[in-house]
Amino acid sequence: MLDETRKKTFLGFDFSTQRLKAVVIDEDYVVQQEADVDFDVELPEFRTAGGVLRGEHGEVTAPPLLWVKALDMVMDKLIVAGVEFANVEALSGAAQQHGSVWWAKGAEDRLANLSSEQFLHSQLASAFVVDSPVWMDCSTSADCRALEEAVGGAEELARITGSRAYERFTGPQIRKLHRTRLRAYSATERISLVSSFACSLFAGKVAPLDLSDGSGMNLLDIHHKTWCEEALKACGDETLADKLGAPVPSASVVGTISDYYVQRYGFKPDCKVVAFTGDNCSALAGLRLRAGWVGLSLGTSDTLLLGLQSPAAPSAGHVLVGPTSAPYMALLCFANGSLTRQAHRDRLAGPSWGAFDDLLRATVRGNMGYMGIYYDTAEIVPRAKPLRRLVDANGRPVEKLASQFEARALLEGQALARRAHAEDMGFTLEAGSRVVATGGASVNTALLQIFADVFNTPVYVQDSHANAALLGAAVRAAEVWSEHTGISLNGSEPTVSPVAKPYPDAERIYAPMLRRYRDMLKDIPALH
Repeated sequence: MLDETRKKTFLGFDFSTQRLKAVVIDEDYVVQQEADVDFDVELPEFRTAGGVLRGEHGEVTAPPLLWVKALDMVMDKLIVAGVEFANVEALSGAAQQHGSVWWAKGAEDRLANLSSEQFLHSQLASAFVVDSPVWMDCSTSADCRALEEAVGGAEELARITGSRAYERFTGPQIRKLHRTRLRAYSATERISLVSSFACSLFAGKVAPLDLSDGSGMNLLDIHHKTWCEEALKACGDETLADKLGAPVPSASVVGTISDYYVQRYGFKPDCKVVAFTGDNCSALAGLRLRAGWVGLSLGTSDTLLLGLQSPAAPSAGHVLVGPTSAPYMALLCFANGSLTRQAHRDRLAGPSWGAFDDLLRATVRGNMGYMGIYYDTAEIVPRAKPLRRLVDANGRPVEKLASQFEARALLEGQALARRAHAEDMGFTLEAGSRVVATGGASVNTALLQIFADVFNTPVYVQDSHANAALLGAAVRAAEVWSEHTGISLNGSEPTVSPVAKPYPDAERIYAPMLRRYRDMLKDIPALH
């Protein structure tokens, strides 16, 4: 009787670029507790900036042990927050996409034999062969071209895997390491994505990659949901399939929680571990978008999300195997998101969004025709090198603008890019459409107003939680547990609230600017 009345809870994690976040929801999907660890601030010994380490030739990596130690810390914070781990029925997680973790030989044995008397990071200090290449890495251009050539060209690779070759994707990253560091490749027992690596820490074994996150690698045949043999041959050797393991559906229960957590934190031995997935995939699950709705994730990178019924892959974006009931999902990822916004905020207004918003209020919508493109890091959509470009109303280059004009040029330029490339993928916003915003920057109403005007459609946010990827992790844990056990939960459809609606003259102002943005792109040097 006590077990029947005990409050059921579900735990979600988000191993994002700059932080590790955790959330506990109850069976009504109401958030109970949260905790997070800021990598740069709370783990200074790893010397990261923005959660990563940058090399001289486009390499961007992160130490996997950073994420392990952050997990030790966030678990302790959850204890302080009052989480009763004995009530957790299932857990799942999200993680930054495209990062790869290279397990040393013997790592799986270590995972299976962890001592509850010690922290995880002290037991896994030598479990990794190399630092993890992450999604900002742009050092694999030659490997991208070689992969495309091996399978019959960029269009054929996009048809098979859902994307043409991209520098950050795991296939080209594997090919580069196999080509330049063969000893490290040979010393690797298993290769995980950051999501499946994080899942492994809870499962007590190297967890399988899920199909949704796995389809962001340029290695998975999204039609047959198996590895593409030609892509594997192009990126590694005959051992690569074994290093990756067989992928599983995102709704899979990969096992019960490792005994380490039962003994150290008091979890139930039968607490289920649901496959972890990529943060964008998890955000789609967390937003639970309806037909005609577009998800806009405003994070370190900005991402547009949409459920699809068929896997027709546009040349500019990505199609992944769906993490929810929709068979597939479309994804457009823009590398220059919140970090770029923050860097120029600091430059123009100091470390205050309030001061930056004052600059915006000093200008008019349309910015007197001034427009800007800001790529502080190599851009993904479109593929372009870092640059900054400003033009006036006549399209003439401008060297410098007053701070208020530059502030608006930055944000309007980003919003115009999101709409233009979304339309190129076939997105059409109709009368019943809406943009549902999530991610850290979704609390910025001035930014959301610009998106509402540029898209000429209302912008909404979820009432329950601003971080859809994190909430989606906990919701997926609850829904997979419910399906697996046959026990229904009281969780209801998420409610959304309008935060910005377009002004009546928005389309008249921004439609011409959209055409001008496309003209500006013609002169942007492509990243080869």
